[in-house]
Amino acid sequence: MFTDSVELKVSSGKGGQGCVAFRREKFVLNGGPNGGDGGKGGDIWFKCDNNTHTLSHFQKKMHIKADSGRPGEGSRMSGKAGQKKVIIVPPGTQIVDAKSGEVLLDMLVDGQEVKFLQGGKGGLGNIHFKSSTNQRPTYAQPGEKGETREIRLELKLIADVGLVGFPNVGKSTLISTLSNARPEIANYEFTTLTPKLGQVDIGDYESFVMADIPGIIGGAHEGKGLGIEFLRHIERTKILLYMIDLASYRDLAEQIDTLRDEISSFSQNLGENKFAIALTRQDAVPQEDVENLVNGFIKLFDLTPTKKSEFDFDADLPYFIQESADETLGYDRAKPYFIVPISSATSKNISALKHALFNLVQVDRD
Repeated sequence: MFTDSVELKVSSGKGGQGCVAFRREKFVLNGGPNGGDGGKGGDIWFKCDNNTHTLSHFQKKMHIKADSGRPGEGSRMSGKAGQKKVIIVPPGTQIVDAKSGEVLLDMLVDGQEVKFLQGGKGGLGNIHFKSSTNQRPTYAQPGEKGETREIRLELKLIADVGLVGFPNVGKSTLISTLSNARPEIANYEFTTLTPKLGQVDIGDYESFVMADIPGIIGGAHEGKGLGIEFLRHIERTKILLYMIDLASYRDLAEQIDTLRDEISSFSQNLGENKFAIALTRQDAVPQEDVENLVNGFIKLFDLTPTKKSEFDFDADLPYFIQESADETLGYDRAKPYFIVPISSATSKNISALKHALFNLVQVDRD
């Protein structure tokens, strides 16, 4: 089961009670007070772990508590401190205040550990309250209460490239072809019900991460379909690959306009990210029609088709790719980095697509 949002209550431990005790031993005069301090309450920590991928191990509305400190004892013996509670979350998890919506922590890096709530201090034993006017104090401090907060954990997957498209447009097929992800693939809409991450390898030492989310339909940012539930998973991506179906009953212009409107309506910053466009299922359309469709689509952006590229796109089909711009300016974000017809079924332009995406990822990292 994939869970990407869960509400919890977390509490640090209460400090232990200080002890009231007196030293009473044979042959020891004026023993006096010797009550020890209570132990400190346990802290609440969050830890980021790559081996965890969902929040499904948390139960809804569960209450997670750290241990309380033990009370102090006689002979000036302090109580044992409460054990801290470490909450394991996957990379990309945000800890959000359930009432205000404020982001309190953002767990991004494997191994990252952050103290979230401080345990209560242990109370002082009666040994601390002896004075010239009070030789026999019968008072010790209670331990301080721990902190409690109601929070919401939200998982936002971290990827270099996010796939965006209508249902059944070939996103799952592409990510299974390019990466180590193995999503369900079937000939009906909304096959993908949960986000998927895949690592795309470029040679022996280079790679990037690709995210596939459920298909988006018009009105997704208002709650229609499944896309709105998972759009948060591409909020962290810097590059979007819009997948437009050449064989769809939907007009190509309608597809790209709807998708870009939904993305921008969900997040203005996301809508301004660098993007590229893959025209999918080119194998399901006659080549002559593919050329006409691709040429017409490229001209929607006031661009000129080309058949020359360092990435070895199929020279028999038109495509567009931006030439390298000034190093300080990078590529023009208002235009797609490339527009290319592909076929995952026949592997047409798939290898070139992988290297073109990696090039754009490298530019963004730099």
